[in-house]
Amino acid sequence: MIRPSLSFEFFPPRDVPASFKLWEAAQALLPLQPRHVSVTYGAGGSTRELTHETVEAISAQGADVAAHLTCVGASKEETLEVAQRYKAAGVKDIVALRGDGERAEDGFASSLELVEALAGQGFGVHVGAYAEPHPKSRGARADIEWLREKFRAGASLAVSQFFFEAETFLRFRDACADAGVAGPIVPGILPVHNWRSAVRFATQCGVNVPSELATAFETAERHGRADLFALTHATELCTDLIEEGVEHLHIYTLNRPDLTRTLARTLGITAEEPLRNVA
Repeated sequence: MIRPSLSFEFFPPRDVPASFKLWEAAQALLPLQPRHVSVTYGAGGSTRELTHETVEAISAQGADVAAHLTCVGASKEETLEVAQRYKAAGVKDIVALRGDGERAEDGFASSLELVEALAGQGFGVHVGAYAEPHPKSRGARADIEWLREKFRAGASLAVSQFFFEAETFLRFRDACADAGVAGPIVPGILPVHNWRSAVRFATQCGVNVPSELATAFETAERHGRADLFALTHATELCTDLIEEGVEHLHIYTLNRPDLTRTLARTLGITAEEPLRNVA
């Protein structure tokens, strides 16, 4: 089995205890030599300064950081000023997202405009992709067409929303190839730390929750084996993807490193061995 490369997503802390939690997560996972880590924004860009501080702190540890940037709550000039601050901190890649909330009257009208502007400033631009239609989208076909346009605008990489079955991503990947989407699409993996929270998040994002999986998780919880089953599910999901040619996995860590670190070990990735660089 091919050993994949990994990337990790963190979110910025809102208080001192959360800061310690993030730092512990980074210290646990950065030795796995991820290709990059990303740092999210809160809804409406509400954690912009915290995100920037987190990006700087992680960059100082020698990690490549892809910082999130959204279209909401700022003018075009203000948004690009944030991008330049990232560049000054050594950031080469930005995750360009539509974001939730109101757009400023003189702001970017869409993620497509933001992608084009950032690519024009020399950034590598990562974008979101939806293996299952987003609740606010016009459907799967429209999502794929929009992703194709983002690559044409200058995106260099797409990362998918999480999903629970490998076939969901593989069907999406094939549909994108058939539609002429010309860029790499990385599956987003959410290790399940809490099943009820995962289901609630899935419902908000339009992610299908297989009934058999729900039953299995609930049974595991009743018998005190939820962590073991979560690891088993994540391992099988990643293994199925790797066997179908996937070479890179993006892990949504929720700033909780233990399950992600154990998952990496089951996939043959340890802190003692450098990851190969997958082009």
